[in-house]
Amino acid sequence: MNIFEKVKEVEEYIINCRRDLHQIPEIGLDLPQTSTYVASQLKDMGIGIKEGVGVSGVVGLIKGKQDGKTIALRADMDGLAIKEETGLPFASTNGNMHACGHDGHTAILLGVAKVLSENKDKIKGNVKLIFQPAEEGPGGAKPMIEEGALENPKVDAILGLHIGSLIEGEKHGLVMVSYGNMMACLDSFRVKLVGKGCHGAYPETGVDPITMAGYFLTNLQTIVSREISPTDPSVVTVGKILGGTAYNIIPGSVEIEGTVRAVDQNVREKIAKRIENIARGISETMRGSYEFDYTFGYPPLVNDENFTKAFVESAKHIIPKEDIMVMKKPVMGGEDMAYFLREVPGTFFFLNNPKAIDGKFYPHHNSKFDINEAMLSRGAALIIQAALDYLG
Repeated sequence: MNIFEKVKEVEEYIINCRRDLHQIPEIGLDLPQTSTYVASQLKDMGIGIKEGVGVSGVVGLIKGKQDGKTIALRADMDGLAIKEETGLPFASTNGNMHACGHDGHTAILLGVAKVLSENKDKIKGNVKLIFQPAEEGPGGAKPMIEEGALENPKVDAILGLHIGSLIEGEKHGLVMVSYGNMMACLDSFRVKLVGKGCHGAYPETGVDPITMAGYFLTNLQTIVSREISPTDPSVVTVGKILGGTAYNIIPGSVEIEGTVRAVDQNVREKIAKRIENIARGISETMRGSYEFDYTFGYPPLVNDENFTKAFVESAKHIIPKEDIMVMKKPVMGGEDMAYFLREVPGTFFFLNNPKAIDGKFYPHHNSKFDINEAMLSRGAALIIQAALDYLG
């Protein structure tokens, strides 16, 4: 079939879906309106679905005319707890916002589903449609996998995308791919340094956890600068410190929270271990104690090299080869698509399509973030081409 013609036929449908979804952003695992909308669209297409997967995930299955492999196509559906300030006529008014492009991801996959379901007689194998909640947290991919999203039939490969303001200054419609490690893990930690509170005029009568915290913060940054190879990207960031109630009182404890990003699993585990070692060493040296919690969140996102090479070749049938950029280094953001890619080979790609608000481009997670809807059809065409080529 002529993919360009088929996608052009559903372009208006994709844009309308995006605008419908944009008005009802929901957060986390519980997306009642969003998942109902998606399920209703798939039912209207005659696609068999399973609802409530991983709380509110939706899984659809398009069976081809002939037996063959199964490819999964994934879109995340959740929004963010941000009050929208775009001024768009279809802006959200419920206090949440699609400030990361997930409404576009879902709309693209609905467009893909419409084209493929209307042409299932031309498909060899199966296409599984995975509409996932909670990418922004606490994570919806893992519970969907645990509830069988990749089974019955068993998925052989998976494909997903992310749209939006990805590389400042790059052309609209640029596709970015990586042949391996593409995105970092998304971990968090909490350290409580425990001392002994006392009057600030008599520090010798207590144990000062604020001083302990100062030493801890200084030493924390030496993990990346002195213990990790400069060629292994990693970040340790402290974003929250709580301690003290008055200027002249030494508190009993200080709490510190932060995030760790690494693109290599071994580096990730080493950093986690060293954070606790530093907390223990400093607290013991300064006559205090500590508490430590480390949360291994989304793992590093690693694309399959062979599948990605095949995707690039498929993409060349849809867009000029100069519109495809191979990323020279990973980004330090996290994505729970990584869980799917740990289970089956596949790839995750970026599609650059920012749109200016009041003459200015805004990044993801900003109250004025918007996307260029004209590029949604390009995303749909890329996915359709890659899926059909994979299934042969």
